[in-house]
Amino acid sequence: MTASETDLLTELHSCETRVWDALVRGDLQADSAALDAGFLGVYPDGFAEKDAHVAQLADGPTIARFDLSDARVKALGRDFAVFSYRADYVRTGQTALETMYVSSIWQRHGAGWINVFSQDTPASG
Repeated sequence: MTASETDLLTELHSCETRVWDALVRGDLQADSAALDAGFLGVYPDGFAEKDAHVAQLADGPTIARFDLSDARVKALGRDFAVFSYRADYVRTGQTALETMYVSSIWQRHGAGWINVFSQDTPASG
């Protein structure tokens, strides 16, 4: 991995972690700030736009704890990159550990990044 790929991986890992932290805190504003107005999520139960992603936090935190691992990054042009990783997490009020693989497309936005797309794939078995 080149130095620029390592830097990109570090930046996007931090961005993705902020989204998960917002889910742990139930922070609607932080979640909203991380997502592009045209955000699209593709999940096992269907599609979700930005409003639906943020609305899941209306009643508070949805995730009790999480760990992101096996992260990979691929530049998709000058201002876009896909960040893919494994997420192990426990939902609020649950005890079962769940695992999924996530790919999120981020767009450079000023000095930072904004999430424009995310797809979650539950781990099998």
